[in-house]
Amino acid sequence: MSAVEHGGNLGEARRLFPQTTQPWLDLSTGINPWPYPIPPIPAEAWTALPSPDDTRDLEAVAAQCYSVPFDACIVATPGTQAAIQWLPRLFPAGSVAVLSPTYTEHARAWALAGHQVLEARRWEELESATIAVIVNPNNPDGGYFGREELLALAAEKQAKGGALILDEAFADVVPQISLASMAGTPGLIMLRSFGKFFGLAGIRLGFVLAEPSITGRLRQAMGAWAVSGESIAIGRVALADILWQNGTRASLRTARQELDADLMGAGTVLGGTDLYRLLQTPHAPALFRQLGQVGIWVRRFADHPRWLRFGLPGNAEAAERLRSVLARHHSRETHAM
Repeated sequence: MSAVEHGGNLGEARRLFPQTTQPWLDLSTGINPWPYPIPPIPAEAWTALPSPDDTRDLEAVAAQCYSVPFDACIVATPGTQAAIQWLPRLFPAGSVAVLSPTYTEHARAWALAGHQVLEARRWEELESATIAVIVNPNNPDGGYFGREELLALAAEKQAKGGALILDEAFADVVPQISLASMAGTPGLIMLRSFGKFFGLAGIRLGFVLAEPSITGRLRQAMGAWAVSGESIAIGRVALADILWQNGTRASLRTARQELDADLMGAGTVLGGTDLYRLLQTPHAPALFRQLGQVGIWVRRFADHPRWLRFGLPGNAEAAERLRSVLARHHSRETHAM
């Protein structure tokens, strides 16, 4: 499998740059660096097993937040990664096309479940498969598709006994492109991530949006108590806090614009979302080393050696650390020409 794997592995950073003495600044993920303030958590969230009613309450709040039309069309999961691994087991082995380059766990999970996987480079390559997988907006380039073409693809896959898996992990920053309001449409299965936009990836919470036959089978497959009590408690409060969500979208947009301005001298910003930016430069390996030597960890791509992906610096000091390396890099490359 190729393309995007994972950010956040500071163990790898320390192995690659053992001489680095500065505290590591992790810009390798697409996680909001300004997390939702954790509310008071009832003691029973830690000491008692979460009840089915607790989970249903969480799903009802999430349904309202995402504009899902019926609560039966949403099921909470212990992170979208768990859903990525479970969904391939709900379908008989068949052909799966994953629009790539994108998050590699999709292709890996379907292959491990016995499906024949094609990492498609063009939309047309999705047509022959029974299952299509699209990340919308995409990771790492932020590309996205329109509602009508996605719904048409879902209908086509439904007619073949398959489905369109639409990973909307980063749709919170661009809710206008989400198909969540179409949850329940036959042949359409969507994933929503809680941890990225809310900056609380460690609590492991996500949602699958689909017709009730799919959400019911997934709930049964995951078994009892799939989502922890503290995740339910935090999720219910955060997903209902629309004021925070709207303010955060505006703040992320401003931070992204500032990051774009800093990156412009280092190469070409190909795109991304308001949580990460994708830079292309022929000097990516050199820039990656320069950043690592001063304790700044970014995403690189084995299949695209000219790409680097940058998350948002979380404060002025972090932004200045990044800015100073980018300025030195630009100066070196300019003098080398």
